[in-house]
Amino acid sequence: MSDFLPLDIVVLAGGISHERDVSLRSGRRVSDALTSLGHTVSVLDPQAGMLAELTRRNPDVIWPVVHGATGEDGALLALLETTGIPHVGSQGGPARLAWSKPIAKELVRRAGFATPDSIALSTDTFRDLGAASVLEHLLTALPIPLVVKPSEGGSAQGVTIVESTAGLPRAMVDAYTYATVALVEERITGTELAVTVIDRGHGPMALPAVEIVPIDGVYSFEARYNAGETLFYTPARIHQEIADRAAETAVAIHQLLGLRHISRIDLIVDPDGVLWFLEANVLPGLTETSLSPLSIEATGESLGAVYEALARAAIAGS
Repeated sequence: MSDFLPLDIVVLAGGISHERDVSLRSGRRVSDALTSLGHTVSVLDPQAGMLAELTRRNPDVIWPVVHGATGEDGALLALLETTGIPHVGSQGGPARLAWSKPIAKELVRRAGFATPDSIALSTDTFRDLGAASVLEHLLTALPIPLVVKPSEGGSAQGVTIVESTAGLPRAMVDAYTYATVALVEERITGTELAVTVIDRGHGPMALPAVEIVPIDGVYSFEARYNAGETLFYTPARIHQEIADRAAETAVAIHQLLGLRHISRIDLIVDPDGVLWFLEANVLPGLTETSLSPLSIEATGESLGAVYEALARAAIAGS
């Protein structure tokens, strides 16, 4: 007689951020993987009435895959904690720290890890000090080439690689479309790595790193979610010593930021073998073209088995 105990799981997907469509795709994939194992799964779009519906239904566990500010800035996760229902993923406080790229970079830098030099500039700074003056002084500290990105957000939305001074003003405008603070960052060239960290209740462990090779050289939003625009190698085509260090670094940063159950740590290894921290993803994408599922499948395990293990870890309070 089987001792399998099916779970009642609510997957939260959708929301109102710029990443709504990605979230819905992640939600469907998680739901399908868990349903295939015999669990009862429903997908709920966060909106008015969500908290009341969760309280009424009282599932065994909630699995949030709400990408963007709606789900990753810590507010939703903190609210889920008030329901008393276990949820997969980080708690609100650590999520808020990781969601802010400048804050996460500063915490990581203070802990002794390499991260590209950067300056965070708000729209107020531009208005008060004058855009031309700010950009002129910026370029004395951070020479071209640069990466300009919103201080918050994912899926490479609003991210620009700036190859000339003429392109910097437009890059700032694009970043400000998605956040009131833009992060202007030294561009590090090398091998891009995404390292997924999971914790099934026995401590965090790194999965095989994914090497990212965009066809046109830029890992843009389109390159992330349109099949065929990026080549992925799992495990990454790097020396084992570097792979080991990348795994250790990702786990250490996951713990440093206080993340839980699942995260994705984005790194780049330069030609000298130095690992640079770029950002941490609290709720990594789980779509058919996302990186974390590639890492899971590279271990030989099924997505459903890993997702179930994370759900049971959340229920156990791990």
